[in-house]
Amino acid sequence: MVKSQTAERKGIPNEPDDVQVHAMALLCENILQPIRDEFGSFIVSSGFRSPELCIAVGSSIDSQHAKGQAADFEVAGVDNYELARWIEANLEFDQLILECYTGGNTGWVHCSYVEEGRKETLTYNRKNGYVHGLKEDG
Repeated sequence: MVKSQTAERKGIPNEPDDVQVHAMALLCENILQPIRDEFGSFIVSSGFRSPELCIAVGSSIDSQHAKGQAADFEVAGVDNYELARWIEANLEFDQLILECYTGGNTGWVHCSYVEEGRKETLTYNRKNGYVHGLKEDG
């Protein structure tokens, strides 16, 4: 959840504090482990991001990644739209975003967790930006 190729390449520290570690534990318990139980192992492409790492990747220092509340991931061999739909139907989450999806296992899924989350679903693509709901066609 803290490994980052960008941080390693640029020598950026990416160490969460106790509050962020607690948030990551909740994310793992409520989102990532249930996905693993359903689909098997998978890789998180982006988890916690320190403020300096957020800036390096063009993200906000106020993002849920910086708070330890969000992860980006995909499951090999599972269509990301179907993965997002499963999460929407089965898990309590704060925000679920199907990002840069063009069919199959393209793009990735972003999901965050906070207690009493808003259960907001979005689709993002570079052409249209963010739209509410999960859209298979972006």
